Amino acid sequence: MPDLVLFQPDIPQNTGTILRLAACMDVCVHLIEPAGFPLSDHALKRAGMDYLERAALVRHLNWPVFEDWRRAQGRRLVLLTTAAASSYAEFAFAPGDLLMLGRESAGVPADVHASADARLTIPMAEGMRSLNVAVSAAMVLGEALRQTGSFPSRPHLP
Repeated sequence: MPDLVLFQPDIPQNTGTILRLAACMDVCVHLIEPAGFPLSDHALKRAGMDYLERAALVRHLNWPVFEDWRRAQGRRLVLLTTAAASSYAEFAFAPGDLLMLGRESAGVPADVHASADARLTIPMAEGMRSLNVAVSAAMVLGEALRQTGSFPSRPHLP
């Protein structure tokens, strides 16, 4: 199952929304520190609501620690970036993919960008720069879950 990765997020409300998304889709969020806010921040809890306790969150001290873990796991890093030519809609996702989103203010540094196994973008209307990071996470995670058959099963209601 694909996981989400947040590289040093800046905005607690976005992180809370992504954690809520992850809880609902039964995926893990890897957060590469430092974050631009305390992880116990009130706004994080507000956006994540009561879903935060159901979210699988793994914190990584920094980029090198995360990268060592990722390489040891043999997982593919898929960077979502406005600085890519390939569309996520034309990409073949795999169950173990790590879908990385950069800082809201600055994306990811060049060394992180260069470490990605794939770099994908979301096609947008001419003149538009970017979508909200939580919206981007939902769009691309949805496609990755669809392709890999990893949506959580839901019992049939009577």
